[in-house]
Amino acid sequence: MATLHHDPSDTSSNPTAAPARESVFDLRLAELHATDPLRWLAKGWQDFRRSPRIGLFYGACFALMGQALWQAFQHAPAYVLALSAGFLLMGPFLALGLYDVSRALERGEPPSLRQSLLAWRPTLSTMAIFGGVLLILEMLWGRAAMVVFAVTMNTMPSGANMLTALLSWDNLEFIISYLVVGAIFAGLIFVSSAISIPMILDRQTDAVSAALTSLRACLNNPGVMLLWGALITLLCLLAMVPAFLGLLVVGPVLGHATWHAYRHIVPARTPSDVTR
Repeated sequence: MATLHHDPSDTSSNPTAAPARESVFDLRLAELHATDPLRWLAKGWQDFRRSPRIGLFYGACFALMGQALWQAFQHAPAYVLALSAGFLLMGPFLALGLYDVSRALERGEPPSLRQSLLAWRPTLSTMAIFGGVLLILEMLWGRAAMVVFAVTMNTMPSGANMLTALLSWDNLEFIISYLVVGAIFAGLIFVSSAISIPMILDRQTDAVSAALTSLRACLNNPGVMLLWGALITLLCLLAMVPAFLGLLVVGPVLGHATWHAYRHIVPARTPSDVTR
């Protein structure tokens, strides 16, 4: 009589066996088009209009951060690039509440400021790990900025004309070096966090998987994601002109838009995903 040998790797005959976890590389990310960032911004604006009070609360936080950055520049310009990195570090985590608001609106639920402020609690450990990685990048950025100042500047300008002095043609080498260093580190932060935090919030995935998915999205759609990053930078710069008051609206709109960017790029979870 033939003997049947059971393959333990075959889970079809063993309903209690846990299915294999889906790899982050198995996710089929959406192919993007040049007009998609504008659609994300339009949806972000719609979410802001549907929950303006919550949006203005977060916008006020962004505006206060901008004011603090300006005060730091006036008193310690050598540290402003490092503090700008801190702004980039804090911004996505502050926008976590806005992602929660957009998710609630998407589900047809009434958004809550209190709930948005507590949205980080289910993923505290993962957020802490991801924040630690971004903090390391921020510290490296700050150190690189100090090296640029030390190598390219003989003396530190002071007084009311500080900005004019720093941006004069005599300091062209400093300006180019400063911008190159900033672009490199800002790019690293962007590609690793473009959709990471919304993904951690939504799918409760680990920090590495979220960062790799964000990197994949940028590598698969470099032109569109570069455009998205440029739009974020441009809108933030324009919002800073009237004493950072533009961030009252631009900040929350970008936060909501980032959620919709994630929703577009990463496929929605299926019931089988939830059981994994």
